[in-house]
Amino acid sequence: MGEPRRPDRVAESIREQVATFLAEGAKDPRIRGFVTVTAVEMTRDLRHANVFVSVMGDEAAVKATFEGLGSVASHLRSMLGKTLRLRNAPEIHFKADQSIAQASRIEQLLAQIRTDRDAVASEAVEITMDDADSTAGDAPGPSGPSPSTK
Repeated sequence: MGEPRRPDRVAESIREQVATFLAEGAKDPRIRGFVTVTAVEMTRDLRHANVFVSVMGDEAAVKATFEGLGSVASHLRSMLGKTLRLRNAPEIHFKADQSIAQASRIEQLLAQIRTDRDAVASEAVEITMDDADSTAGDAPGPSGPSPSTK
């Protein structure tokens, strides 16, 4: 196979640059909390970049962070154009990455299934034990059935 497509290479470079910028150079006070750049998708013509970020925090912090990201997008665009030496720097669009929240929700559902399954299994064992105790008096003893006299 050949080299990856150019949009994929540019997207990876943008992901690295944006992550570095957010970790070190973002001065907007609205960008708070733990912000992680998870992925970047480029259009084929390299004019638009969808930057997927995950923001940890409450709903107000997430909203404020996305407002801050929106305001630094133009500065980030010019910085990317210079750093990556692109003729036309892509427009940056920040999007929420829901994959971490979805993974957490899936983990919760799986834990609930495990808990329910364990409860059903222990209930079945109790029922089996109760049945064994109630039929123990009816079963023949270890010596077998009593001999019949004729």
